[in-house]
Amino acid sequence: MLNLVAIGAGILLIAGLWTPLTGWLLALLELRNVAAQPADPWTNILLAAIGAALALVGPGVWSVDARLFGWKRIDLRNPTK
Repeated sequence: MLNLVAIGAGILLIAGLWTPLTGWLLALLELRNVAAQPADPWTNILLAAIGAALALVGPGVWSVDARLFGWKRIDLRNPTK
């Protein structure tokens, strides 16, 4: 059942829908897999890190989230504007 949730979260991440929520969900599911399958944890650790990074960075320009809610750009070169 958790594999179906992970597949659903992956599809939502590919589409760019609910990116912060699905990124954290994917990270938590992969960390759970690290605890459940300790033989070779590096693949699951990598996928958890990618899910957390996507949750923190957010969706891209061509994502569904950007179309629905607008794409927010952070300009680090000139922070006074």
